[in-house]
Amino acid sequence: MALINEFEPASSDVQRIHGPVTCGYRAFTADGRRILQLDTYGSAERAIPNKISQSVQLDAEGARALLNIITETFPDITR
Repeated sequence: MALINEFEPASSDVQRIHGPVTCGYRAFTADGRRILQLDTYGSAERAIPNKISQSVQLDAEGARALLNIITETFPDITR
């Protein structure tokens, strides 16, 4: 699990779409900070399907940074 505190552009020659999975989310308060946790679950082909595969957490600062990245990447998305 990781609390994301910074985003930076990354380059890669590999540009492919990964297989679809479900992402669970929950919000909670810890140490006075609001946290959003995203958990991805393993695909049906994994040894233990639906087991949490990765977890990432965002606080308000990380969420703002990600929201900026999302609106730059998908300018047609509106609320």
